[in-house]
Amino acid sequence: MLKTSITELLNIRYPIIQGGLAYLAYSDLASAVSNSGGLGQITAMSLPDVQALKQEIRRVRQLTSAPFGVNIAIGRGVRPYEEMVKAAVFEEVDVLSITGGNPVPVLDMLKGTNIKALVLTASIRQAVKAEEAGADAVMIVGREGGGHVGRDDTGTMVLVPQVVDRVSIPVIASGGISDGRSMMAAMALGAEGVEMGTRFIAVKECVHAHPAYQQALTEAAETDTVVIKESIGAPGRVLKNEWTKTILAKEQVSPSFETLRPYIGAEANKAFIYDGKDEDGFGWAGQVTGRIHDIPSVQELFDRIVEETEQVKERWNR
Repeated sequence: MLKTSITELLNIRYPIIQGGLAYLAYSDLASAVSNSGGLGQITAMSLPDVQALKQEIRRVRQLTSAPFGVNIAIGRGVRPYEEMVKAAVFEEVDVLSITGGNPVPVLDMLKGTNIKALVLTASIRQAVKAEEAGADAVMIVGREGGGHVGRDDTGTMVLVPQVVDRVSIPVIASGGISDGRSMMAAMALGAEGVEMGTRFIAVKECVHAHPAYQQALTEAAETDTVVIKESIGAPGRVLKNEWTKTILAKEQVSPSFETLRPYIGAEANKAFIYDGKDEDGFGWAGQVTGRIHDIPSVQELFDRIVEETEQVKERWNR
């Protein structure tokens, strides 16, 4: 059951994809995920320039011979991405995932290459359009996911089967997935694979994440996250803290990008995830924090997931 159209499409052992993870998904984590049988990814737009991306790609290749991907985050407030896409094409990466905005320009740039294109979507309409534009697979994220989510208040459990019924390309479930049980639940709904973000922050190989951030993920309940930036049409789920309370208060009074910029930008994000200063910043996290209780190695996590999927299959057979 762990051999699916996604494992065949991406030439990976297990249908598990590591999320883009802004400012965290670099060669250490990506190579560990790929070596364990999943698809690791580098977050391109968190790197300073094209040369840095090329260096990260080449470092991953030194650490693994398995396929890996590059994530391109596009959208409001993000610098131009075209040169980063060109660099990924030049380096002949295996997979490019597109998140945060209109994927069509990026998909057009990949035409004529052997790079597999994955598009993160948050609605049925977006998934259908991604298929029409040439995506090889779509990732559908529910409202419970960490980081940027859809504007509609719809969960993964509802979205996945509807998208499966509307597109002919493979569907990857994202949001609320952290272990073998949640992966099997997604596959029972028709998904061919899963994407995990928050769970891959709380692993030993996510070396850029401050221990305080990782520890907070293991201690938080499913009720300890909140959605910010709803007022400016770019909702994203984060851990609750005093900083996010300030953001929500300002959204009530003056809901504009310019007002929120000092509180929601990269520097505020880095203050917490890099330096552990939760009084000065925020960290992305999904509701799945309620199911994360430790910080294993990536291999330990994969071994556990595989064992849990076997347990689920045995229970189904009974």
